[in-house]
Amino acid sequence: MAFSYRGATLRTLKFSSCSSILRPLLSPPSKTLTLHSLDHHMAKTHKFPPFLTRAVSVPAEKETAKPYQWKATIDFKWIRDNKDAVGSNIKSRNSVADLDLVLDLYERSLDLQKEVQRLRGERNVVANKMKGKLQPLERQELIEEGKILKEGLLTLEEDLLKLTEKLQKEAQCIPNMAHPEVPVGGEDCSGLRKTVGSPRQFDFPVKDHVQLGKELDLFDFDAASEVSGSKFYYLKNEAVMLEMGLTNWAIAETMKRGFTPLTTPEIVRSSLVEKCGFQPRGSNTQVYSIQDSDQCLIGTAEIPVGGIHMDSILADSQLPLKYVAYSHCFRTEAGAAGSATRGLYRVHQFTKVEMFILCRPEDSDSFHQELIEIEEDLFSSLGLHFKTLDMATGDLGAPAYRKFDVEAWMPGLGRYGEISSASNCTDYQSRRLGIRFRPSTEQTSSNSKKGKANAGTTQFVHTLNATACAVPRMIVCLLENFQQADGSIVIPEPLRPFMGGLDQIRHKGQ
Repeated sequence: MAFSYRGATLRTLKFSSCSSILRPLLSPPSKTLTLHSLDHHMAKTHKFPPFLTRAVSVPAEKETAKPYQWKATIDFKWIRDNKDAVGSNIKSRNSVADLDLVLDLYERSLDLQKEVQRLRGERNVVANKMKGKLQPLERQELIEEGKILKEGLLTLEEDLLKLTEKLQKEAQCIPNMAHPEVPVGGEDCSGLRKTVGSPRQFDFPVKDHVQLGKELDLFDFDAASEVSGSKFYYLKNEAVMLEMGLTNWAIAETMKRGFTPLTTPEIVRSSLVEKCGFQPRGSNTQVYSIQDSDQCLIGTAEIPVGGIHMDSILADSQLPLKYVAYSHCFRTEAGAAGSATRGLYRVHQFTKVEMFILCRPEDSDSFHQELIEIEEDLFSSLGLHFKTLDMATGDLGAPAYRKFDVEAWMPGLGRYGEISSASNCTDYQSRRLGIRFRPSTEQTSSNSKKGKANAGTTQFVHTLNATACAVPRMIVCLLENFQQADGSIVIPEPLRPFMGGLDQIRHKGQ
C-alpha cells in the first residue's frame, strides 16, 4: 500500500513511523509587502522627507517562499530550561514575544531534525546496498526505494527550512534578560542612582531655548519647516560654533579615556539595524527606510559601529575595543507631539557623539559603570544639574540588560529631560552580529577548571553603548541654564577652547 504526499509516493511499510511528521507543519503565513509610494498628504505637508517612507505591511493571499536573510545564534535550550524566568522577563518588559510559540516551534524542529537524520541514514543504507552484487529485480527495487527516500527527504528538508525560519523570526522578538537589580515596572518605577548639583535660582523671568535662540538669531525653524518639514531646523551663528565645540570637546574628552574616534556610514543595511535590536519596518518605527532599497538611515552610531566587527572572531588580546563615533542621526519620532517636544528637544535629524565598547563577558558590568561615570563627569564639568536613573524593565529596549539614563534640568521647559543613556547589552547584539572572541590559553585553562570553557572554544563578546553628547539637547540645557538677565548666554569654560575662545553669546547689536 502506498500514498502520495506533495508528489512523492510513500510506502507505509517504510514510513509509518514518520507519518505524523509528514503532515503540513506550518500554516501558510501572510506575506509582508513593503509599499514605497509616499502618501500624498505627507508629501504635501513635508511631515517626512519626500524620498523616505516607513514600510507598510499588508496581508497577501499567496505565500512566496523567501529565505530568512540572517540568523541569530539563540540559545534555545537555555530558553527552554529557564522558561519561567524568560516568561517573567517578557511580561515585565511589556514585550510582544510569544514564548509558548517559540518553545513549540523549537520542539517541532528538534523532532523534524531527528526524522531528517533518520531518512538520511536509510538513504545511505540503500546506497551502500547498491554497491554490492545484486539481481536485476533486487537492484530495481532498491532504485525505487532510493527515489522514494530522496523525495521524502526533500519534502522534510523543505518543511524544516520553513520551520527554522519561523522559529528564528519569533525567537528574535524575545528581549534580553534584565539585570537582577533592575527595578520592575514602568518608567515611574526607575531607581535614582545619583543627583548632581541643584537647580539654578534665577532673579529674572526665565526664557526657554526657543525664545532665546530667536532673540540671539541662533535657529531658524520656519525656513527648515518649508524646506524639510516639521521638527527640522537650521543652526546659525554661534549655535553652529556651539555644535562644533560640543562634538570636538566630547571626542577629545573620551579619547583621553582610551576611546578610538570614528566617523561612520549614516546609511546602513536594514539587516544590520535588525541585528542591533531595532525594528526598521515595524509599526511606529523610529527608523527611516530608503525607498526601493534594503537600506535605512541610522538612528544612532551604535548601529554602524556594531557592524564593524560583524561575523568575526577577535583575539582575546584585542579586547576591550572602545570606540567613540561622530555621526548624524535620523529618527521619525513617531507618536511624539505636544509642547514638551517643541524646538530642539525632539527632532528628526541631529548630531551625536556615541561611545561603544566590545569586551569580555565578565567585564561588561564594570565597563557599564565606567560609561555612566564618564557621562556624569562630562556633564558635571559643564556645570549642569542632573540626575542619573536606573531604568525600570518597562523602559528597557529589547537589547538592554541594564540601562542608566541621565536627565538634566531644563529651566525654560520647567522639567528634567533626558540627555544621555548608557546600556549594557551583554551578548544580545553579538549573537545577532556574529561577533566572537577566542579566549587566551591562560584564561581558557583557568575557566576549564571551573567547567566553563574548553581550549579553542570561542565566546560571544558583550557590547555596551553610551551617549557622550547629543547636540540639540545639550544646546537646550546650555542656553536655558546659562542665560543671563540681559539675554546673553555664558559659555561653560571647558567648551571655550573648542569655540575659538568665545565666552559669551550676545545679541548681535551688542
